Amino acid sequence: MSLVPRQTQSGTDDFLDLIADPFQTDIQATSIYAALVWSFAVSGALFLLFCYLRPRSPTVYAPRAKHADEKHAPPPISRAPLAWFSPTTKISEHELVEKIGLDAVVFLRFVRMLRNIFLVLTVFGCGILIPVNVLGGHDVYEHYGNVATLMKFTPQYIFGGKFWAFVAVAYLFQGTVCGFVWWNYGKVWQLRRAYFNSVDYRASLHSRTLLLTQIPKASRTDSGIADLVESAKPAPSVPRTAIARNVKDLPKLIEEHDHAVQKFEVVLAKYLKNPNRLPLQRPTCKPSKKDRKKYGKDKVDAIEYLTTRISALETAITEIRETVDKRNPMPYGFASYTHIEDAHAVAYASRKKGPGGSTIRLAPKPHDLLWQNLPMTPASRRARKFTDSIWMIALTLVFIVPNVLTSVFLSDFSHLGLFWKGFQTNLAAHPTGWGIAQGIAAPLVQTLLYLAIPTIFRRLHTHSGDYSKTSRERHVTSRLYAFFVFNNLVVFSLFGSFSRFVATVVAAKNISTWSAIRNGHLFSNIMISLCNLSTFWLTWQMQRNLGAATDLIQAWPLLYGSIRRRFFAPTPRELIALSAPQPFEYADYYNNFLFVATVGLCFGALQPLILPITAFYLAADGWFKTYLLQYVLITKTESGGAFWRMLANRLLLAVLLANAVIALVVGAQGIGSVQSVRGGGMLYAMIPLPFLLAGFKWYCKRTFDVRMQFYTTHSFAELEGAEGAAAPGDGSAGEKKRKRNDRVGVRFGHPALYRRLMTPMVHARSRHLLKELYAQHIENEDGFTTSRAGTGLGYSDVYMAEMDPEQLGTETGNAPATLPEVELVKEEDLDFENFKRRAEFREEHGGDGELYGRPDDLVSRPGTPSTMTTVTEFGGPAPSGGSTRASSVTRFGDGEADDRGTSYGRGYQRPRAVSVDVTIPDSRLGLGRAYEEDSESFTAQRLLGGEEGIARVRTGESSGIGFFGRETPETSYDAFRR
Repeated sequence: MSLVPRQTQSGTDDFLDLIADPFQTDIQATSIYAALVWSFAVSGALFLLFCYLRPRSPTVYAPRAKHADEKHAPPPISRAPLAWFSPTTKISEHELVEKIGLDAVVFLRFVRMLRNIFLVLTVFGCGILIPVNVLGGHDVYEHYGNVATLMKFTPQYIFGGKFWAFVAVAYLFQGTVCGFVWWNYGKVWQLRRAYFNSVDYRASLHSRTLLLTQIPKASRTDSGIADLVESAKPAPSVPRTAIARNVKDLPKLIEEHDHAVQKFEVVLAKYLKNPNRLPLQRPTCKPSKKDRKKYGKDKVDAIEYLTTRISALETAITEIRETVDKRNPMPYGFASYTHIEDAHAVAYASRKKGPGGSTIRLAPKPHDLLWQNLPMTPASRRARKFTDSIWMIALTLVFIVPNVLTSVFLSDFSHLGLFWKGFQTNLAAHPTGWGIAQGIAAPLVQTLLYLAIPTIFRRLHTHSGDYSKTSRERHVTSRLYAFFVFNNLVVFSLFGSFSRFVATVVAAKNISTWSAIRNGHLFSNIMISLCNLSTFWLTWQMQRNLGAATDLIQAWPLLYGSIRRRFFAPTPRELIALSAPQPFEYADYYNNFLFVATVGLCFGALQPLILPITAFYLAADGWFKTYLLQYVLITKTESGGAFWRMLANRLLLAVLLANAVIALVVGAQGIGSVQSVRGGGMLYAMIPLPFLLAGFKWYCKRTFDVRMQFYTTHSFAELEGAEGAAAPGDGSAGEKKRKRNDRVGVRFGHPALYRRLMTPMVHARSRHLLKELYAQHIENEDGFTTSRAGTGLGYSDVYMAEMDPEQLGTETGNAPATLPEVELVKEEDLDFENFKRRAEFREEHGGDGELYGRPDDLVSRPGTPSTMTTVTEFGGPAPSGGSTRASSVTRFGDGEADDRGTSYGRGYQRPRAVSVDVTIPDSRLGLGRAYEEDSESFTAQRLLGGEEGIARVRTGESSGIGFFGRETPETSYDAFRR
């Protein structure tokens, strides 16, 4: 076949012809075959490679099995290559909810629903449309035998009454999707009701806590919050309330401190990479912008500078924490009820507008909150949303250019030859090779172009005022879907035809504008362009299988981890993170499946072969994701299946777009050549479709949405009767115990008030070199260096006697060293299993800690009842009783310490006292508790009052080389260092 494309009179005409019809040469057949071989052959090879590597690399392919507690651990798998088939195909949905959480189960159900939808659509599309298209083309096109086989499956060669088949298929497509959505809506509703009635949910504090924002100034007190929720809906029990305090610059300072610690770790890791052969030059760095007045703009000694900066930041954080009180309340707070029913009833009553202009909603889990957005005023929120919307629109428009260029040149390399003659010569000489490259390049570039978009959208939605991480993820998913549909479907598919139409109208000279518009045949050109473009989307859908296999084999984590360990000097913190289970990015994956489904629905009627390809991909990837969610990936923040309503809405929108495409085809070829009432009746017959879709959406909203969002819409007293409900609220021991455990003021306190500050981690093999790093300072009589109090070099609060470097925990006769505190980690301890309970690691790799047996949001101790058994209006009985989850205890030291108290390793001595305001989390229940040391006791009346107070802890001001031994995380003295 000749590869020389059709020549036109000018470069502009060439370009317009190309964007109007980017598939003009026979190289398309080669590219499709290349995509088919590349997708299935390489995907199959990766699948076999996974079966081989899985039993040999459990750190990469089964981290959840290693780190999860007994309740959440997946079923054990043997080392046989195909042994993982059974756990991914035979496990029930009820077991999956217990193991991986409701969010993950809803995700898998959504993928299975899409798979089933496209299996049914394959029967309708291939069984009805292919015969109509193939047989109908013989009647009207005399050169039909020369048409490529794939193009015979499209409707561009049929006309007239044959398009009634497309009208019927539109109803079948919409009915199939709505039927599956309705069925799964009911199933997800049942899962949500079971989630509400689960022991873990009813034992959690957030389940019966309300978040109030935009609180008027007159109500910014604990009693003011109680009055607001009482005016929204009276309840027999009085809620425990807590108004938020102004934490000033604490979050920013802590962020700077953590960044400085991590930078310090990187500097030490590079400098001490080979402890037996240190570099001749000490590491240097540029000072922070805030420190340039003191240090200048030139580079300084990195170790000394970062040590001093960390010390200064810790001092500033301590001083600010001491000044935080309730004299400057914030416009948000929390109210926690004794009964879940009361909290949900108040939230339901205030869902449209709260009293006094406030907003009342159910509180998410404490670690789910975006604290920086809670005090945002309505005016600031509106301004930020407007600004961020402008940025999103600008970003969408910017991506039009690469989309157009991709559709013109990468989709068919011969188009590039029109403007690059040397490339055209090479293309003509090697058509097969370039055909293979073309089948791979265009879809691959389309995928790579959008890798950074989710991160950008997350930052924009964080800036615009989302109040929780889970709500931000839902908004990011929605925005990503709109972005992909507009850029990758509307612009990518229609820009060429529309531009050519406009150029034709503008170029018309001897006729009127309206006549030029009529003669331009806009709809026919768009329909033909879409049919030609369907071959691209066919290859794109094929390559989704390659993406699924790449995800299954964990190619990026495996490659990244290997490169980091072999060619770089990772810090101990980075090595620990590499062994941790990675979070499952719901927004990215949901957008991928929604967009795949939209492409399948919109182009399935134009190229029916897309339907079985899409069904195959969904079946394979759904199977792979079942394994990954059980053994590899974790849900970072559990929302209880809150994504479902957004997913159903977007899928219905995809059906609406598919109906618009079918209407376009029917209007262009079905009635374009048959000017009669009978021909126009095809479009009239499609008019009810959007109204039926809107009615179905309204039905789902009225039937399911409220019951899925709220546990109940009535208070506990209304459900149980006034007499039965009064008993628990009149001072019973059970209620008092629950109130003591609530601690809403502490549990929903800003993390900046009590968050443990990072301690730099250093590999234990470099232990003997730490003092040499400060050789420029005062030398003691033994030749070691010390940093006396006040020099700014020591930032430890743990006093440690001089240790024998050969025997851990043995004191020597030397004077106490006051070097900066670092945490020495041995090679055998560089595993996430030893650090999974620390907040700094668990925040990224464990969510609220539920996966590891220690949920931060648990109210009552295991085995204690949470709330009374009730029967709600939306579901069955709610079981009472506490959590029965197994405990997973991690040991860092030689001895086992009580994780409620303070432990000291050998050689540690109690530090001299200095006052610091902190909240101490109970490490087993996640509850704030008071801590008292030495002879002086403090109360919390200045901060919160009562048992919700922030305790004042006395910490040491001397410094030393701390953490030489291992210890139980969050249980040592340093766990309470602020």
